[in-house]
Amino acid sequence: MKPYFSTLAVALASLLLSTPLRAEETSGLGAILPAVLHDAAGKEVDPASLKGKTVALYFSAHWCPPCRAFTPSLVKFRDDNADKDFEIVFVSLDNSEEEKKTYINEMKMKWLTVPGAGSKEAQSLAGKFQVRGIPALVVLRPDGTVVTENGREDVMVAPDKALDQWKAKDPS
Repeated sequence: MKPYFSTLAVALASLLLSTPLRAEETSGLGAILPAVLHDAAGKEVDPASLKGKTVALYFSAHWCPPCRAFTPSLVKFRDDNADKDFEIVFVSLDNSEEEKKTYINEMKMKWLTVPGAGSKEAQSLAGKFQVRGIPALVVLRPDGTVVTENGREDVMVAPDKALDQWKAKDPS
């Protein structure tokens, strides 16, 4: 029985030493987002670039008519607020990478995106935030806690006040 425990101890120590964890990976947005995001052109971006920002996860797809109707309003909202410690991360529920790229280009989305279309990361995020329909806009504080799961309504009803309202709900 003794060899089992020493083997287990060696394996555990090896695992811990081979995978150093940064604080931002285990807490806040780093615990929620994938290890790599992409910009609108598909270039890899470190999610640490979102540190200190209010982040809205936009669950949407090219094939979805309500999404295509809402996205231009969200593009304008993001562009109007891009310099205010705010960013959107597109979580594509498209059927293919090509469909996702077409959607990004057609709508002139300049924000970050979770890699892939309908990927396991996208599906995991949709499950985590209990997304039942799209478009959905989940707004997160810089620490990763949820401000609102109904950011879409806020943007549609009062786009000039939505970001200030979200930040007012931010206790930091």
